[in-house]
Amino acid sequence: MRRNATFAERELWKALRQIKTVHFRRQSPIGPFVVDIVCHRARLVVEIDGGVHGVDAVALQDAERDAWLAERGYRVLRLTNAEVLANIDGAVRAILTAAGASTPTPDPFPQGEGES
Repeated sequence: MRRNATFAERELWKALRQIKTVHFRRQSPIGPFVVDIVCHRARLVVEIDGGVHGVDAVALQDAERDAWLAERGYRVLRLTNAEVLANIDGAVRAILTAAGASTPTPDPFPQGEGES
């Protein structure tokens, strides 16, 4: 899949690789999905969407995927190819802002369980 990245994905990835304070992975599997970009520490998924994501059936699949990821504690930031290409610096700032925000992590045990 990395070979088939869009121009916007490649340009955004080049910019994010320059960031040394936050670690991102590209085309990373999470469960049954492969996400465009992820920062596991911040529990942030970044998806760069082309025009096909405006089609109702694809938008429905995106919503289901986003819900699945949210159930596992990930936030999804969706940017369009056009947004990334028109303002790469703004896209990077939006991603870094989202990555720096406090992220709720699901508690694996109900209160009191798992404690010794």
